[in-house]
Amino acid sequence: MASVHGVAQKARSATRRGVSNPWLEFLERVGYVMRGVIYAVMGVLALGLALGIGGGATDQSGSLKLLTGGPTGKALLLAVVFGLGAYSIWGFVRAIFDPLHRGRDAPGIAERLGFAWSGVAYAAIVLFALRLLAGTSQAGSHDSAQSTIARILTVPGGQWVAIVIGVIAIAAGLAQLVEAARATFKKDLKRFDMNRVEKQIVDGLGRFGMLSRAITFGLVGWFVLQGGLHRDPNQVHGFAGAFIFLLDQPYGRPLLGMVAAGFIALGLHSFACARWIRLLGSRP
Repeated sequence: MASVHGVAQKARSATRRGVSNPWLEFLERVGYVMRGVIYAVMGVLALGLALGIGGGATDQSGSLKLLTGGPTGKALLLAVVFGLGAYSIWGFVRAIFDPLHRGRDAPGIAERLGFAWSGVAYAAIVLFALRLLAGTSQAGSHDSAQSTIARILTVPGGQWVAIVIGVIAIAAGLAQLVEAARATFKKDLKRFDMNRVEKQIVDGLGRFGMLSRAITFGLVGWFVLQGGLHRDPNQVHGFAGAFIFLLDQPYGRPLLGMVAAGFIALGLHSFACARWIRLLGSRP
């Protein structure tokens, strides 16, 4: 039994050394940059829609398609594949090795499960980028959340799965609202490398960005919940649908403008994380 435990410990140590490789950590920081670009593009497009000067409502996949449609598209796609691929791995690293010290109590476990989900979600974006590289992605725009729930509703018990996903997404929105209020993300940064002004700017960007993402996550969760309750995938919408919903409300333009500006702030905060985030090999 002791030998089995020793083998497991050696395997864990070897894995930890592998995921703290300097090259992987460099790519993880590139991943934060690419994540920031995608969020910022979503915010800029939604802000243009709110101001009535063009723009549009899109999600991460739509933002990625827009970014990579030009002559440098393939180079950008490669950067996305390597950067967000490493960022996806970082999600699992945060969940398994807990370099951000979330702990093993119930709130800590919940956050670490959220990190694992982030790893899955960004792996899906990487797969989408690979399909773009291969030229096999579907043309035109589509709502990935709607199509996913539509597939789930066709399987036995799919209605309950959709309901659970909706509830989890709403809970994730509420958790991000708490994070925006408490600015818990501050402890994830190497603040000893930041001056006072940098701390204030990064904290403000993080709070504002988390607030906007909390609103959109909550709305997406509500849409998914309604789709599950009524077995109707047409009621399900992703980020793009959430932006349009906000625009259609009373005072919709300023409301969408605020949320869009928050997504731009979230992108800028991601750039700051690329510089100051504490990765597995970082000093405490």
